Amino acid sequence: VTRTIPAPAEAVFDLLADHANYDRFRPIHASELIREGDPPPNGLGALRRIKVRPLTFEEEITAYERPSRLDYLIVKLNVPFEHHGGTIRVDQAGDATDVDWRSSFTVPTPVIGGLEELVWVPVLARGFRHVLEDIERMLAS
Repeated sequence: VTRTIPAPAEAVFDLLADHANYDRFRPIHASELIREGDPPPNGLGALRRIKVRPLTFEEEITAYERPSRLDYLIVKLNVPFEHHGGTIRVDQAGDATDVDWRSSFTVPTPVIGGLEELVWVPVLARGFRHVLEDIERMLAS
């Protein structure tokens, strides 16, 4: 998912990295920072728990380069799902910020895993779009 947000890259990045407050984004119902990273609180190694009903998952920050890159890996999820990593790139483009959010995964369910992956793709993309729309709305006010 890509989006251009009319705001400084630092502001966009800081909202994306603020794991303990992810519940302010659609469709996230709850979020918490389980373990601080380096630099505290949201840097490398930070672990967050996020609830998007009926899912609960934990993500670990695997790269933190403020204000340009945030990588994560889902390390725990309450459904069959193998996450290979996600990357959010944030690039200042004049007075705006370009955001590129990618995630790679497979569903290890025998026989129907490929079909389940086809269902996940639009669901995840919609979630990423909603978060970026919410960030744009928050920064516009």
